[in-house]
Amino acid sequence: MIRPFERYIPIEVFVLCVLELGLSFAAIYALLLSGAVYPAMPSILQSQAADLAAVLTFTIAATSLAIGLYRPEIITERRRFLANAAVAAAVAFPAMLVVSTIFDIDLSHIFVHHSLLLLKVLVAWAICLLVTRWIFGLVLRLRLFQRSVLVVGTGDRAVRASEAVRSQRARFFELAGLVTDPAPEEATEAVRTKLRENRLWGIVVAPEAGAAIPAAELMRCKLSGVRVIDDVTFREQQLGRIDLDHVDTNWFLFADGFAASRFADTLRRIGDIVLSLMFLVFTLPLMLVTALAIKFESAGPVFYRQERVGLGGRRFTLTKFRSMRTDAEAQGPVWAAQKDPRITRVGAFIRCTRIDELPQLLNVLRGEMSFIGPRPERPHFVQQLSQVVPFYQERCSVKPGITGWAQVNYPYGASVEDARAKLSYDLYYIKNRSLLLDLIILVATVRVILFQEGAR
Repeated sequence: MIRPFERYIPIEVFVLCVLELGLSFAAIYALLLSGAVYPAMPSILQSQAADLAAVLTFTIAATSLAIGLYRPEIITERRRFLANAAVAAAVAFPAMLVVSTIFDIDLSHIFVHHSLLLLKVLVAWAICLLVTRWIFGLVLRLRLFQRSVLVVGTGDRAVRASEAVRSQRARFFELAGLVTDPAPEEATEAVRTKLRENRLWGIVVAPEAGAAIPAAELMRCKLSGVRVIDDVTFREQQLGRIDLDHVDTNWFLFADGFAASRFADTLRRIGDIVLSLMFLVFTLPLMLVTALAIKFESAGPVFYRQERVGLGGRRFTLTKFRSMRTDAEAQGPVWAAQKDPRITRVGAFIRCTRIDELPQLLNVLRGEMSFIGPRPERPHFVQQLSQVVPFYQERCSVKPGITGWAQVNYPYGASVEDARAKLSYDLYYIKNRSLLLDLIILVATVRVILFQEGAR
């Protein structure tokens, strides 16, 4: 089954994005028509004002998404929002020339003769951004986006589900109550009472194994329009990862998304080849400079080849630029640590900027890796982690990738707990693989590189 655009998007994020997009377009379009940007604008450019405003708005919106301005944690944190917005502004305007060329809109004349255009458009966008975020903050304070959720279940699982509702996204969800009565009759009456007292957005069901639930009443609620979802799905949708504590073999057996599709795999393979060739051509000068810098700084090979585990557990040789001393693993394989003394000066730079990953494009061309997927791990660590982390082998059900959902959502992992956390993101990706999710990961990778997230 191919699901090109199936992806859960929180309603508050969608509304905010549409609001800012529309307001920015209106402001930039009005600015162009007023002559405030370019008083002597040629008639041909006046006729293209709408197209020009659309290009500028689209580029700014795409850059904002890439930098992470619409991540739920950024929306509610002012300092991180301001930092990300500043970076988005710096990146957006060079990108406008590229995008305008694609859409055949000549901006070069305006940029050459009126350098204030960039500043004026930047100010217009910044004002729109501040206005929409102020309105959105007011909406949050008025609890207009807060949705009431009832948790029905038993034992620690129900308690954990209620804590997830309260703590993970407290400004967007409100716990209407916790129904833990073991008898279905009492639980049914408790659910009916909560329905009378609250306008429920949904009911999260979190029973312990073998525990009874008021199935008939929950079905009635579902038929009446109230969402009824299990706690694993709730966490998956809201947090973008799988709750490993409450999945088992049956969950993997019946979950959508794990089945292979030849057509989808063929499309991904074509995309991998095209993207790899493009990146190899554009980054070849950078790779040549990197190779010379590595050779100049220390004796030893330019490339570092290492055995990794790929699709179906098959082993392959991964190629990277060498970023450590040649004797870095004389005592055996170990995870990289913060400020690892084995890393060279050139190595520290290329690891932070992810330049050391570029030779893996050859692995993608050979079909051993994909652009997007779980990061390939070393056999030593795969064997070690498979014994202590349940379902760790399941990440090998798809090709490993240069970047992935875990890489853009979790920092560098250097422990068993980190590996378990990253696995929860990898399994989410495998279950929800789609064209839209792949695009989101590619865009988010820009943010990871610019902010050097998770680099060691």
